[in-house]
Amino acid sequence: MEVQNLKIDEIKPYENNPRNNLDAVDATANSIKEFGWQQPIVVDKDMVIIAGHTRYLAAKKLGYDTVPVVVASNLSDEQVRAYRLADNKTGELAEWDLVQLDEELESILNIDMEDYGFDLDEFDMEDEDYSISSDEDNHTTNTTKHVKMCGYDIEITDEEERKLKSFIEKYVDENGVTFGLISELMSHVS
Repeated sequence: MEVQNLKIDEIKPYENNPRNNLDAVDATANSIKEFGWQQPIVVDKDMVIIAGHTRYLAAKKLGYDTVPVVVASNLSDEQVRAYRLADNKTGELAEWDLVQLDEELESILNIDMEDYGFDLDEFDMEDEDYSISSDEDNHTTNTTKHVKMCGYDIEITDEEERKLKSFIEKYVDENGVTFGLISELMSHVS
């Protein structure tokens, strides 16, 4: 693999690119500014982008005259089309381990990760998207408990709270993370 620095005007986007990259351009531009070019744009023998449309748009936004490029001249036209799709799809198949991600984000103190598309409130395991609270009724000794989850405020009994906590603890013990917990809960709903 040979990386070449080419004038940005020598390469061109694929006109039928099925990927809408516009929402990722700012984060990608921020990444290039902070970390430099760590991944080249891949083009075919005709200098049409196979992989790296977002990096290309970010470079344009940043006013770059040249960009690092790999020319994949060894691929057939069908392989180019397939690789263009596969490069994007394979990234979608990976999932975050939210506990480890939260730990990683908490350990980054001097770089604003929101510049790269992370919504830190979304990954904060202590946020109010899931919490259990109770309100004491002044006229009785009953306690009303509420679970806040996914924007809903759900009243639950003490027994339901105990079962929910037990289920979560068991799930985390078996899986090591909370990722997938909602899918598992949904599988128990008929």
